[in-house]
Amino acid sequence: MGSGEGRMTSEQAWVLGLASLASFMMALDSLVVTTTLSTIRHDLTASVESLEWTVNAYNLPFAVLLLTGAALGDRFGRRRVFVVGLAVFTVASVGCALSPDIGTLITARALQGVGAAMVLPLSLTLISTNFPPRQRGRAMGLYLGITGLATFSGPFIGGVIAEGLAWQWIFWLNLPVGLAAIVLTARRVDESVGPDTRFDLGGVVLVTSGAFGVVWGLVRGNAAGWGSAEVLGALVLGVALVTAFVRWEQRTRTPMLPMRFFRSRAFATANPANFAVFASLYGTLFFLAQYFQTALGEGPLGAGLRLMPWTATLMVCAPIAGALADRYGERTFVVGGLLLQTIGTGWIALVADTDTGYLELLPALVVSGAGLTMAMPAAQKAVVGAVRPGEVGRASGAFMMLRIFGGVFGVAVSVAVFAGAGGYSSAEEFSEGFTAAMSAVAALAFTGLLVALGMPGRRPAAVPAPSRTADVPPRDVPPRGEDATSPLTRS
Repeated sequence: MGSGEGRMTSEQAWVLGLASLASFMMALDSLVVTTTLSTIRHDLTASVESLEWTVNAYNLPFAVLLLTGAALGDRFGRRRVFVVGLAVFTVASVGCALSPDIGTLITARALQGVGAAMVLPLSLTLISTNFPPRQRGRAMGLYLGITGLATFSGPFIGGVIAEGLAWQWIFWLNLPVGLAAIVLTARRVDESVGPDTRFDLGGVVLVTSGAFGVVWGLVRGNAAGWGSAEVLGALVLGVALVTAFVRWEQRTRTPMLPMRFFRSRAFATANPANFAVFASLYGTLFFLAQYFQTALGEGPLGAGLRLMPWTATLMVCAPIAGALADRYGERTFVVGGLLLQTIGTGWIALVADTDTGYLELLPALVVSGAGLTMAMPAAQKAVVGAVRPGEVGRASGAFMMLRIFGGVFGVAVSVAVFAGAGGYSSAEEFSEGFTAAMSAVAALAFTGLLVALGMPGRRPAAVPAPSRTADVPPRDVPPRGEDATSPLTRS
């Protein structure tokens, strides 16, 4: 494990590198297809609704199976399930590249989402269990910088590949990377399991079904109508099943997500704050590239290039914010980051028009990107720091699921606002809708800021002197930095 203050060991470096690589692949494929949709439509003779599902078919199983993926890792071995997830994702990527029709592509994309749901929460768990608290913030900053780079650069990479090669290559590239990650993980990462290896089947069924209902309602809301029986029925049923899941977890002896986690102020506030971070991120990302193309007349490559200053903040801000959060506490960076995101997207909403120059938008892009990349590693560190080391897997699954929910929710809200204020018939109409959508995104970020103010303030804890009596079993040691009022700090 290495010392809490020293440089990371080679074992830690392998874990961080492989977890970040896998997370990069999963995040990239959630958005890389967006700038290749027109090419796919012509090549596979697809309808607009079918094209929509090439994006949503990935996110739907990804979101609803995240908790299940974390639970499987705790039960059957985190390295084992991580490798299986990589294999499923890689095989599904080959299926996407070989798809002869749109139906096959949608099915393969859904299978990709299943593999991603097994990999992504366990990538965070592997990092959290291999880095002690005093190193964890910096490690998570590096991890999120790489993962966030995929999120921001996905549309740009997709456009470059579609113009320079063929859309199938966005999936073929996963084959060598996936195979290398599988082999290296099997050789370089140690196996570990959760504190309780019994499987919560009832919890898995309830949360998977409930999450599916909620996500289906959000995804279908704009197409089927928010007041339709399909959407209302899915949302009501989903919420009812999630409520039943909460009751089940309170009563079962082996919960996959202990409800006592939410009695921790850090866990209960950092999760919804991060939900708002990703809601505002995906809402912005969904429309920003379209704005450059539809309102300002740029091509896919030109739009991607104009997003690069936003992307560049990830490589600088995320590692720095993660490391500084170790010293100054997470609340400062989550609140500050969401404040910058509110200012940046509000700025864009004020100045965006059909004749807006890029230099007028550039400062807002930098401010927004810096804010998001300040908040992400700090929120993630707060969540995993609020539970005991052996419970990080279950906490990671909840964190990741809410993150994807945030993205789905942010896109749904911004699209609904856009549709009410504008449209695609002209550049001027699109610009009006875009301005309204960015105002909604700013409101989402500001709501998250208000929630983040409730996070516990933390100061760097002094390292205690060694004690002969300090041999308390790890499960009885409260998480570092947990506020004193949390039930997790009481024996």
